[in-house]
Amino acid sequence: LNLINYPTLICTNAARLKFAAGKDKKLVEFGLRRAQGPDGALSASRYSYIGGFDGTSNVLAGKNFGIPIKGTHAHSFVQSFSNTNLAEQNFLIGKIDLLEAAKKYRKKLGFESSNESELVAYCSYAVAFPSEFTALVDTYDTLKSGLLNFICVALALFEAGYMPVGLRLDSGDLAELSKSIFEKLRAVSESENQPWLSRVTVLASNDIDENVLRSLREQGHCIDAFGIGTNLVTCKAQPALGAVYKLVQIEATPCIKLSENKEKVTIPGRKMAYRLYGSDGYPILDLLQFSDEAPPKKGVPVICKHPFDTMMRGLVTPNHVEELLDLVWDGSKGGIVKALPSIHEVRDFAQMESKRFKDDIRRNLNPTPYKVSLDSKLFKYMHELWEREAPMREFC
Repeated sequence: LNLINYPTLICTNAARLKFAAGKDKKLVEFGLRRAQGPDGALSASRYSYIGGFDGTSNVLAGKNFGIPIKGTHAHSFVQSFSNTNLAEQNFLIGKIDLLEAAKKYRKKLGFESSNESELVAYCSYAVAFPSEFTALVDTYDTLKSGLLNFICVALALFEAGYMPVGLRLDSGDLAELSKSIFEKLRAVSESENQPWLSRVTVLASNDIDENVLRSLREQGHCIDAFGIGTNLVTCKAQPALGAVYKLVQIEATPCIKLSENKEKVTIPGRKMAYRLYGSDGYPILDLLQFSDEAPPKKGVPVICKHPFDTMMRGLVTPNHVEELLDLVWDGSKGGIVKALPSIHEVRDFAQMESKRFKDDIRRNLNPTPYKVSLDSKLFKYMHELWEREAPMREFC
Protein backbone atom coordinates (compact mmCIF):
# COMPACT_ATOMS: atom_id res chain seq x y z
CA LEU A 1 0.00 0.00 0.00
CA ASN A 2 2.90 2.34 0.66
CA LEU A 3 3.93 1.83 -2.98
CA ILE A 4 0.38 2.54 -4.20
CA ASN A 5 -1.01 5.36 -2.06
CA TYR A 6 1.62 8.10 -2.23
CA PRO A 7 2.73 7.44 -5.84
CA THR A 8 -0.89 7.45 -7.04
CA LEU A 9 -1.57 10.63 -5.07
CA ILE A 10 1.45 12.47 -6.49
CA CYS A 11 0.86 11.27 -10.06
CA THR A 12 -2.77 12.35 -9.88
CA ASN A 13 -1.90 15.73 -8.36
CA ALA A 14 0.72 16.30 -11.05
CA ALA A 15 -1.76 15.38 -13.80
CA ARG A 16 -4.38 17.76 -12.37
CA LEU A 17 -1.86 20.61 -12.21
CA LYS A 18 -0.78 19.89 -15.79
CA PHE A 19 -4.40 19.94 -16.93
CA ALA A 20 -5.05 23.22 -15.08
CA ALA A 21 -1.93 24.87 -16.52
CA GLY A 22 -2.76 24.02 -20.13
CA LYS A 23 -1.37 21.63 -22.70
CA ASP A 24 1.28 24.04 -24.00
CA LYS A 25 2.79 24.88 -20.58
CA LYS A 26 5.85 23.24 -19.04
CA LEU A 27 5.85 22.28 -15.35
CA VAL A 28 8.89 21.75 -13.12
CA GLU A 29 8.84 20.12 -9.69
CA PHE A 30 10.36 22.45 -7.07
CA GLY A 31 9.34 20.58 -3.91
CA LEU A 32 12.55 19.21 -2.38
CA ARG A 33 12.71 21.57 0.60
CA ARG A 34 9.04 21.07 1.53
CA ALA A 35 8.79 17.29 1.03
CA GLN A 36 8.41 14.75 3.84
CA GLY A 37 12.10 13.98 4.24
CA PRO A 38 14.75 13.01 1.65
CA ASP A 39 12.95 9.80 0.66
CA GLY A 40 9.67 11.64 0.20
CA ALA A 41 11.42 14.24 -1.92
CA LEU A 42 12.86 11.64 -4.29
CA SER A 43 9.51 9.88 -4.55
CA ALA A 44 7.77 13.18 -5.29
CA SER A 45 10.24 13.98 -8.07
CA ARG A 46 9.83 10.54 -9.59
CA TYR A 47 6.06 10.33 -9.51
CA SER A 48 5.38 13.94 -10.47
CA TYR A 49 7.44 13.29 -13.60
CA ILE A 50 5.33 10.23 -14.38
CA GLY A 51 2.22 12.32 -13.77
CA GLY A 52 3.20 14.83 -16.44
CA PHE A 53 5.77 17.26 -15.06
CA ASP A 54 8.63 18.06 -17.41
CA GLY A 55 11.54 18.23 -15.00
CA THR A 56 12.76 18.61 -11.43
CA SER A 57 15.09 20.85 -9.45
CA ASN A 58 16.16 17.78 -7.44
CA VAL A 59 19.60 16.93 -8.81
CA LEU A 60 19.73 13.53 -7.10
CA ALA A 61 16.39 12.57 -8.67
CA GLY A 62 17.82 13.57 -12.03
CA LYS A 63 20.85 11.36 -11.42
CA ASN A 64 18.90 8.36 -10.08
CA PHE A 65 15.94 8.35 -12.44
CA GLY A 66 17.06 10.24 -15.54
CA ILE A 67 14.56 13.07 -15.00
CA PRO A 68 15.51 16.33 -16.79
CA ILE A 69 17.01 18.78 -14.28
CA LYS A 70 15.64 22.32 -14.40
CA GLY A 71 15.95 25.32 -12.14
CA THR A 72 17.57 28.64 -11.35
CA HIS A 73 19.88 30.15 -8.78
CA ALA A 74 18.64 31.40 -5.39
CA HIS A 75 18.02 34.95 -4.23
CA SER A 76 20.95 34.47 -1.85
CA PHE A 77 23.24 33.93 -4.84
CA VAL A 78 22.37 37.39 -6.15
CA GLN A 79 22.65 38.94 -2.68
CA SER A 80 26.12 37.46 -2.20
CA PHE A 81 27.45 39.72 -4.96
CA SER A 82 26.58 42.93 -3.09
CA ASN A 83 30.08 42.88 -1.61
CA THR A 84 32.28 41.20 -4.21
CA ASN A 85 35.80 41.96 -5.37
CA LEU A 86 35.43 41.91 -9.17
CA ALA A 87 39.19 41.57 -9.57
CA GLU A 88 38.85 37.99 -8.37
CA GLN A 89 36.18 37.11 -10.91
CA ASN A 90 36.65 35.61 -14.36
CA PHE A 91 33.90 36.57 -16.79
CA LEU A 92 35.44 35.25 -19.96
CA ILE A 93 33.50 33.02 -22.34
CA GLY A 94 35.89 32.29 -25.14
CA LYS A 95 37.32 35.69 -26.06
CA ILE A 96 34.36 37.70 -24.77
CA ASP A 97 34.32 39.30 -21.33
CA LEU A 98 30.66 38.73 -20.48
CA LEU A 99 30.50 41.44 -17.82
CA GLU A 100 31.96 44.10 -20.10
CA ALA A 101 29.63 43.05 -22.91
CA ALA A 102 26.63 43.19 -20.56
CA LYS A 103 27.65 46.65 -19.35
CA LYS A 104 27.90 47.77 -22.96
CA TYR A 105 24.28 46.77 -23.56
CA ARG A 106 23.27 48.26 -20.21
CA LYS A 107 24.57 51.65 -21.30
CA LYS A 108 23.27 51.37 -24.86
CA LEU A 109 19.74 50.48 -23.75
CA GLY A 110 19.62 53.08 -20.97
CA PHE A 111 19.30 50.50 -18.20
CA GLU A 112 21.97 52.02 -15.92
CA SER A 113 19.52 52.51 -13.06
CA SER A 114 19.39 48.74 -12.49
CA ASN A 115 21.18 47.12 -9.55
CA GLU A 116 24.77 46.60 -10.73
CA SER A 117 25.62 43.83 -8.26
CA GLU A 118 22.68 41.86 -9.65
CA LEU A 119 24.12 42.30 -13.14
CA VAL A 120 27.44 40.91 -11.89
CA ALA A 121 25.67 37.95 -10.28
CA TYR A 122 23.88 37.12 -13.52
CA CYS A 123 27.14 37.28 -15.45
CA SER A 124 28.84 34.96 -12.97
CA TYR A 125 25.97 32.48 -13.23
CA ALA A 126 25.94 32.68 -17.01
CA VAL A 127 29.68 31.95 -17.16
CA ALA A 128 29.13 28.86 -14.99
CA PHE A 129 26.04 27.67 -16.91
CA PRO A 130 26.13 29.30 -20.34
CA SER A 131 23.78 26.74 -21.92
CA GLU A 132 21.25 26.81 -19.08
CA PHE A 133 21.12 30.49 -18.15
CA THR A 134 17.81 31.24 -16.41
CA ALA A 135 17.80 34.30 -14.15
CA LEU A 136 15.69 34.84 -11.03
CA VAL A 137 14.63 38.45 -11.53
CA ASP A 138 12.84 39.53 -8.33
CA THR A 139 15.66 39.84 -5.80
CA TYR A 140 15.48 43.65 -5.84
CA ASP A 141 12.89 44.83 -8.36
CA THR A 142 11.47 42.69 -11.15
CA LEU A 143 10.79 45.34 -13.80
CA LYS A 144 13.28 48.06 -12.87
CA SER A 145 16.29 45.86 -12.22
CA GLY A 146 16.02 42.07 -12.65
CA LEU A 147 14.42 42.11 -16.10
CA LEU A 148 16.76 44.85 -17.37
CA ASN A 149 19.87 43.03 -16.14
CA PHE A 150 18.63 39.76 -17.62
CA ILE A 151 18.22 41.40 -21.03
CA CYS A 152 21.77 42.80 -20.93
CA VAL A 153 23.34 39.48 -19.92
CA ALA A 154 21.17 37.55 -22.39
CA LEU A 155 22.33 39.75 -25.28
CA ALA A 156 25.95 39.43 -24.16
CA LEU A 157 25.64 35.66 -23.80
CA PHE A 158 24.15 35.38 -27.28
CA GLU A 159 27.07 37.43 -28.58
CA ALA A 160 29.35 34.82 -26.97
CA GLY A 161 27.61 32.05 -28.90
CA TYR A 162 25.08 30.74 -26.36
CA MET A 163 21.28 30.88 -26.33
CA PRO A 164 19.81 32.07 -23.00
CA VAL A 165 16.98 29.92 -21.64
CA GLY A 166 14.84 32.46 -19.83
CA LEU A 167 13.91 34.14 -16.57
CA ARG A 168 11.95 33.27 -13.45
CA LEU A 169 9.31 35.24 -11.55
CA ASP A 170 8.87 34.36 -7.88
CA SER A 171 6.68 37.11 -6.42
CA GLY A 172 4.17 39.83 -7.17
CA ASP A 173 1.23 39.84 -9.57
CA LEU A 174 2.43 37.06 -11.86
CA ALA A 175 -0.12 37.72 -14.60
CA GLU A 176 0.53 41.47 -14.91
CA LEU A 177 4.29 41.13 -14.46
CA SER A 178 4.46 38.48 -17.17
CA LYS A 179 2.60 40.77 -19.59
CA SER A 180 4.98 43.66 -18.85
CA ILE A 181 7.98 41.37 -19.25
CA PHE A 182 6.73 40.09 -22.59
CA GLU A 183 6.22 43.65 -23.87
CA LYS A 184 9.70 44.70 -22.78
CA LEU A 185 11.33 41.64 -24.30
CA ARG A 186 9.44 42.20 -27.54
CA ALA A 187 10.42 45.87 -27.67
CA VAL A 188 14.13 45.17 -27.13
CA SER A 189 14.11 42.23 -29.54
CA GLU A 190 12.83 44.60 -32.24
CA SER A 191 15.17 47.47 -31.42
CA GLU A 192 18.21 45.16 -31.32
CA ASN A 193 17.03 42.98 -34.21
CA GLN A 194 17.22 39.89 -32.00
CA PRO A 195 13.89 38.05 -32.51
CA TRP A 196 14.92 35.15 -30.24
CA LEU A 197 14.77 37.48 -27.21
CA SER A 198 10.97 37.69 -27.37
CA ARG A 199 10.80 33.88 -27.26
CA VAL A 200 12.83 33.15 -24.11
CA THR A 201 11.03 31.16 -21.44
CA VAL A 202 9.18 33.02 -18.70
CA LEU A 203 8.92 30.68 -15.71
CA ALA A 204 6.80 31.52 -12.65
CA SER A 205 6.74 30.11 -9.13
CA ASN A 206 5.37 31.27 -5.73
CA ASP A 207 2.91 28.93 -3.99
CA ILE A 208 1.14 27.88 -7.19
CA ASP A 209 -1.80 25.48 -7.10
CA GLU A 210 -4.70 24.53 -9.38
CA ASN A 211 -6.76 27.60 -8.46
CA VAL A 212 -3.85 29.95 -9.15
CA LEU A 213 -3.24 28.31 -12.53
CA ARG A 214 -6.88 28.70 -13.54
CA SER A 215 -6.93 32.31 -12.38
CA LEU A 216 -3.79 33.09 -14.38
CA ARG A 217 -5.38 31.59 -17.50
CA GLU A 218 -8.45 33.77 -17.00
CA GLN A 219 -6.19 36.84 -16.77
CA GLY A 220 -4.43 36.03 -20.03
CA HIS A 221 -0.93 35.65 -18.61
CA CYS A 222 2.26 35.41 -20.69
CA ILE A 223 3.96 32.63 -18.69
CA ASP A 224 5.53 29.67 -20.48
CA ALA A 225 6.38 27.40 -17.54
CA PHE A 226 5.63 26.95 -13.85
CA GLY A 227 7.76 25.77 -10.94
CA ILE A 228 5.53 24.10 -8.35
CA GLY A 229 6.76 22.76 -5.02
CA THR A 230 4.73 22.78 -1.81
CA ASN A 231 1.28 22.23 -3.31
CA LEU A 232 2.62 19.40 -5.45
CA VAL A 233 4.73 17.29 -3.10
CA THR A 234 2.60 17.73 0.04
CA CYS A 235 -0.71 17.49 -1.87
CA LYS A 236 -2.23 20.20 0.33
CA ALA A 237 -5.62 19.85 -1.37
CA GLN A 238 -5.77 16.16 -0.32
CA PRO A 239 -2.76 15.05 1.75
CA ALA A 240 -3.55 11.32 1.68
CA LEU A 241 -5.12 8.74 -0.60
CA GLY A 242 -7.38 6.15 1.01
CA ALA A 243 -6.41 3.02 -0.91
CA VAL A 244 -6.78 -0.09 1.27
CA TYR A 245 -6.04 -3.82 1.13
CA LYS A 246 -8.99 -6.20 1.45
CA LEU A 247 -9.12 -9.96 0.91
CA VAL A 248 -11.48 -10.97 -1.95
CA GLN A 249 -10.66 -14.68 -2.36
CA ILE A 250 -9.12 -17.49 -0.30
CA GLU A 251 -7.67 -20.10 -2.66
CA ALA A 252 -10.72 -20.78 -4.89
CA THR A 253 -13.36 -19.34 -2.55
CA PRO A 254 -14.51 -15.70 -3.03
CA CYS A 255 -15.15 -13.67 0.13
CA ILE A 256 -16.64 -10.29 0.95
CA LYS A 257 -16.07 -7.51 3.49
CA LEU A 258 -19.31 -5.81 4.57
CA SER A 259 -19.76 -2.40 6.12
CA GLU A 260 -22.33 0.16 7.20
CA ASN A 261 -20.79 2.34 4.48
CA LYS A 262 -21.39 1.10 0.92
CA GLU A 263 -18.05 2.41 -0.31
CA LYS A 264 -16.29 0.05 2.11
CA VAL A 265 -18.06 -3.08 0.87
CA THR A 266 -15.67 -5.15 -1.25
CA ILE A 267 -16.45 -6.88 -4.54
CA PRO A 268 -15.66 -10.60 -4.10
CA GLY A 269 -13.56 -12.94 -6.21
CA ARG A 270 -10.56 -12.82 -8.50
CA LYS A 271 -11.47 -10.39 -11.26
CA MET A 272 -10.41 -8.98 -14.60
CA ALA A 273 -11.04 -5.36 -15.57
CA TYR A 274 -11.91 -4.18 -19.07
CA ARG A 275 -12.31 -0.68 -20.49
CA LEU A 276 -15.18 -0.37 -22.96
CA TYR A 277 -14.89 2.35 -25.62
CA GLY A 278 -17.67 4.02 -27.59
CA SER A 279 -17.80 4.86 -31.28
CA ASP A 280 -16.35 8.34 -30.54
CA GLY A 281 -13.13 6.74 -29.27
CA TYR A 282 -13.67 7.72 -25.62
CA PRO A 283 -14.11 5.26 -22.73
CA ILE A 284 -17.70 4.59 -21.67
CA LEU A 285 -16.93 2.68 -18.47
CA ASP A 286 -14.71 0.05 -16.86
CA LEU A 287 -16.26 -3.41 -16.44
CA LEU A 288 -15.32 -5.91 -13.74
CA GLN A 289 -16.03 -9.63 -14.11
CA PHE A 290 -14.67 -12.92 -12.80
CA SER A 291 -11.25 -13.65 -14.25
CA ASP A 292 -12.31 -17.02 -15.69
CA GLU A 293 -15.12 -15.50 -17.78
CA ALA A 294 -14.78 -14.79 -21.49
CA PRO A 295 -13.88 -11.14 -22.08
CA PRO A 296 -16.35 -8.68 -23.64
CA LYS A 297 -16.20 -8.49 -27.43
CA LYS A 298 -16.31 -5.60 -29.85
CA GLY A 299 -19.82 -5.11 -31.21
CA VAL A 300 -21.43 -7.54 -28.76
CA PRO A 301 -23.84 -5.92 -26.23
CA VAL A 302 -23.05 -6.52 -22.54
CA ILE A 303 -25.21 -5.68 -19.52
CA CYS A 304 -23.31 -3.40 -17.12
CA LYS A 305 -24.62 -2.92 -13.57
CA HIS A 306 -23.81 -0.50 -10.77
CA PRO A 307 -22.23 -2.50 -7.91
CA PHE A 308 -24.82 -1.38 -5.33
CA ASP A 309 -27.75 0.32 -7.06
CA THR A 310 -29.98 -2.25 -8.79
CA MET A 311 -31.78 0.53 -10.72
CA MET A 312 -28.58 1.72 -12.39
CA ARG A 313 -27.77 -0.56 -15.30
CA GLY A 314 -27.24 -0.26 -19.02
CA LEU A 315 -26.60 -2.21 -22.20
CA VAL A 316 -23.23 -1.28 -23.67
CA THR A 317 -22.06 -2.26 -27.16
CA PRO A 318 -18.34 -1.54 -27.15
CA ASN A 319 -16.54 -0.31 -30.24
CA HIS A 320 -13.26 -1.38 -28.66
CA VAL A 321 -12.34 -3.44 -25.58
CA GLU A 322 -9.11 -2.94 -23.63
CA GLU A 323 -7.86 -5.38 -20.99
CA LEU A 324 -6.57 -3.31 -18.06
CA LEU A 325 -4.80 -5.79 -15.78
CA ASP A 326 -1.31 -6.92 -16.77
CA LEU A 327 0.46 -9.43 -14.54
CA VAL A 328 4.01 -8.31 -13.66
CA TRP A 329 4.45 -10.02 -10.26
CA ASP A 330 3.70 -13.65 -9.47
CA GLY A 331 4.88 -14.86 -6.08
CA SER A 332 4.55 -18.50 -7.07
CA LYS A 333 7.00 -17.88 -9.92
CA GLY A 334 9.57 -15.98 -7.88
CA GLY A 335 8.40 -12.38 -8.33
CA ILE A 336 8.69 -10.25 -11.46
CA VAL A 337 7.54 -12.19 -14.52
CA LYS A 338 8.06 -9.62 -17.30
CA ALA A 339 10.40 -6.79 -18.20
CA LEU A 340 9.48 -3.49 -16.54
CA PRO A 341 9.25 -0.29 -18.60
CA SER A 342 11.55 2.67 -18.00
CA ILE A 343 10.32 5.76 -16.16
CA HIS A 344 10.08 7.57 -19.48
CA GLU A 345 7.93 4.80 -20.97
CA VAL A 346 5.68 4.84 -17.91
CA ARG A 347 5.35 8.63 -18.22
CA ASP A 348 4.46 8.40 -21.92
CA PHE A 349 1.86 5.73 -21.17
CA ALA A 350 0.32 7.80 -18.35
CA GLN A 351 0.07 10.88 -20.60
CA MET A 352 -1.50 8.85 -23.39
CA GLU A 353 -4.07 7.29 -21.05
CA SER A 354 -4.96 10.64 -19.48
CA LYS A 355 -5.74 12.16 -22.86
CA ARG A 356 -8.23 9.39 -23.63
CA PHE A 357 -10.81 10.77 -21.22
CA LYS A 358 -13.23 13.56 -21.98
CA ASP A 359 -12.64 16.94 -20.38
CA ASP A 360 -15.93 16.79 -18.46
CA ILE A 361 -14.51 13.90 -16.43
CA ARG A 362 -11.34 15.84 -15.62
CA ARG A 363 -12.81 19.28 -14.98
CA ASN A 364 -12.43 20.80 -11.52
CA LEU A 365 -16.04 21.91 -10.92
CA ASN A 366 -18.74 19.21 -10.88
CA PRO A 367 -16.81 16.59 -12.88
CA THR A 368 -18.81 13.80 -14.51
CA PRO A 369 -18.27 10.61 -12.44
CA TYR A 370 -16.51 7.87 -14.38
CA LYS A 371 -18.45 4.61 -14.23
CA VAL A 372 -17.12 1.30 -12.94
CA SER A 373 -19.64 -1.53 -13.43
CA LEU A 374 -20.07 -5.26 -12.87
CA ASP A 375 -21.32 -7.80 -15.35
CA SER A 376 -24.48 -9.73 -14.50
CA LYS A 377 -22.73 -12.83 -13.14
CA LEU A 378 -20.45 -10.94 -10.75
CA PHE A 379 -23.30 -8.66 -9.65
CA LYS A 380 -25.56 -11.65 -8.89
CA TYR A 381 -22.84 -13.52 -6.98
CA MET A 382 -21.86 -10.45 -4.96
CA HIS A 383 -25.38 -9.77 -3.75
CA GLU A 384 -26.08 -13.45 -3.01
CA LEU A 385 -22.89 -13.60 -0.93
CA TRP A 386 -23.85 -10.34 0.74
CA GLU A 387 -27.19 -11.79 1.84
CA ARG A 388 -25.53 -15.03 2.98
CA GLU A 389 -22.82 -13.37 5.08
CA ALA A 390 -24.83 -10.50 6.62
CA PRO A 391 -26.85 -11.32 9.76
CA MET A 392 -30.56 -10.64 9.46
CA ARG A 393 -31.60 -7.59 11.45
CA GLU A 394 -34.65 -7.75 13.67
CA PHE A 395 -36.94 -4.81 14.38
CA CYS A 396 -39.67 -4.66 16.95
